[in-house]
Amino acid sequence: MNDEKFVEVKNLKKVYDNGHEAIKDVSFSVKKGDLVCLLGPSGCGKTTILNMLAGLLNPTSGDILFDGKSVVNVAPKDRQIGYVFQNYALYPHMTVLQNVMFPLTVGKQKMPKDEARKIAEKYMATTQITELADQKPGNLSGGQQQRVAIARALVQQPKILLMDEPLSNLDARLRLKIREEIRALVKSVGITTLFVTHDQEEALSIGDKIILFNNGVIQQDDLGQNFYLEPNNYFVANFVGNPVIDNFNVKVNGGKITGSDFEINVDDLDKDRFKRDLTDGEYVLSVRPENILPVEEDGAVSAKVDDVELIGRERILKFTHDGGQARSLVNLETPIKPGDNINLKMRLDRVFLFTKEGERVY
Repeated sequence: MNDEKFVEVKNLKKVYDNGHEAIKDVSFSVKKGDLVCLLGPSGCGKTTILNMLAGLLNPTSGDILFDGKSVVNVAPKDRQIGYVFQNYALYPHMTVLQNVMFPLTVGKQKMPKDEARKIAEKYMATTQITELADQKPGNLSGGQQQRVAIARALVQQPKILLMDEPLSNLDARLRLKIREEIRALVKSVGITTLFVTHDQEEALSIGDKIILFNNGVIQQDDLGQNFYLEPNNYFVANFVGNPVIDNFNVKVNGGKITGSDFEINVDDLDKDRFKRDLTDGEYVLSVRPENILPVEEDGAVSAKVDDVELIGRERILKFTHDGGQARSLVNLETPIKPGDNINLKMRLDRVFLFTKEGERVY
C-alpha cells in the first residue's frame, strides 16, 4: 500500500466522439485520508475526471489506480466509492432512513434489513439527521437533503468519496456552514475525498490541497496558500483571489519595467523570485490589491478613486489605470473617499511578472 498515492491518475485523456478533447494527458495523486478539491471554471474537465474515477465514463487512454490497483476495467459498483451528486439524487417516495439504507439492500452484497438499518442509523447520527428518519426528501431543506446524500454515500463504507459540486444548490450562508461540516465529517471518518467545485473560496477553505484545471489541463497542483502566494501562471493568479488581482501592461527595456505612468528598476526586484531570465519585451505585471497601498510620498501609481466598496473589516478602493479598473485593499479606518487623488505604492517582493502568453517570469 502506498498511502502517498492512494489515488493515482496517470496520463489520463478523454476525447469524445465529436473530437472534443476534454482531458489532455492529466496526472496527479491523492494521499490517503486527504480531502482534495478539483477546482476550475465551468467546462474545464473537473467533473469529467470525477466521472472517470467513478467509472461512469471510460478514459480514452491512461490509467486510474486505487490503492495501487488499476480500476479502469472495474465496474463502478466494484470500485468501493461513494458518490454525492450535485442534485443529491434522492428517491422522493422513500423516507430518509430508506434512502440511506437503500445501497445496502440491493445487489449481490445486499444484507438483512436489520443489519442495514443499524449501519444507516450510525451514519445518520454522524451526519446529524437521526431526527429526520421518517421524513420524505420533499419536506427537507437543501442542507438536510445534502446530509442525507452524504450519509447514503458513507453507508457503503467506501474507500473513496467523490463529491460533485455538492453545495451549489444551497444559499450562501448555508454553504459556509455545510462546507465546514463536510470537512469535519470526512476527517472524522478518515475517508479519502475528491471534491469538485468552481468556487475558489470553497476550495481554499476545505481542501488539504487543490488541483486547478483549465481547458482539460492541470494549471497547479498545490497547497491552497501557494495558489495565492506563488501562482504558476497568469491564469492561476487571476482565478484565485478575492478581490481579483490587478494587472498592468508593462515593457521591459534596458533594466527598467515601464508602465503607462510608473517605472521600476529590475535591480530592485528580489533575484531569488525569478523563475526564468527576464529579456526585453512586453509583459503583464500583476499585484494583489493588498500589496498596492496608498502612501503619502510620490508612489508608483497616481490615481483618482472612482469608488469605495465596503467588504466587512476592509474597503476596496477602485481606480482606473491605463483604461482598466484596478483595486487597492485597505483597512476600514483609512480616510479615503470617491474622488480623492491618491498615490499608490507596490510591494515589489509581492508583484508577479508574466509573459503575454501567461508564463510566470517573476
